[in-house]
Amino acid sequence: QVQLVESGGGLVQPGGSLRLSCTVSRGFFSIATLAWYRQVPGKQREFIAILDTLGPINYTESVKGRFTISISGNNFKPTVLLQMNSLKPEDTAVYYCNVEGWLEEWTGRQNYWGEGTLVAVSS
Repeated sequence: QVQLVESGGGLVQPGGSLRLSCTVSRGFFSIATLAWYRQVPGKQREFIAILDTLGPINYTESVKGRFTISISGNNFKPTVLLQMNSLKPEDTAVYYCNVEGWLEEWTGRQNYWGEGTLVAVSS
């Protein structure tokens, strides 16, 4: 199996910045997409940003121009990053890392989630 571990969350003032990281415990055979989601208690998990290894990067409208998704390392065992600038109180949520891909050649395409890191934006 594989574990995804998010870090970098915390309390920040409005207008501030944070960088979230998501480390992967082992290499994948192949990765299709890497993404970030967020969830406010009592609400559905919300898509934030996605990096398709064969295509473009997409963001939800509310974070365009403020958030940037990227990876470090290699495409088989990446660290998924989310740079968040100009943070607003409405960005407060638990942020989750998502990797979709093939852990082994024979396992089929599956979705993997981290346990989340809390981002709180408040003065």
